[in-house]
Amino acid sequence: QLQLVESGGGLVQPGGSLRLSCVASGFTLDYYAIGWFRQFPGKEREGVACMSGSEGNTYYADSVKGRFTISTNNAENTVYLQMNSLKPEDTAVYYCAADPQDFGFADYYCSGPYQDEYDFWGQGTQVTVSS
Repeated sequence: QLQLVESGGGLVQPGGSLRLSCVASGFTLDYYAIGWFRQFPGKEREGVACMSGSEGNTYYADSVKGRFTISTNNAENTVYLQMNSLKPEDTAVYYCAADPQDFGFADYYCSGPYQDEYDFWGQGTQVTVSS
């Protein structure tokens, strides 16, 4: 079965850290376009961090730059989102996504129009930042 399964969300205090994991099954992530997105209640999903699996280049939204890191572990077929210095405004449902058409444009992979291109989406995991 081809799917992405996320884990790692939860409740954390402001300033804390979380690491989200997204495991692919039925396919390998090595040469895929990969993205992490989040969705606030009543808002459209937005790109947070994206990566070209073939080129290795990354893109981060301004709101998370310097705090979040996207990475992959090919041996475990997993993509991670390390989130540090979390803020209450980071509270959202986070989704991972993967698409086999990887042309190396990590910034485009995080854009609104490209979201329709992703073949695979995780089920979403809630991240709540609150004291």
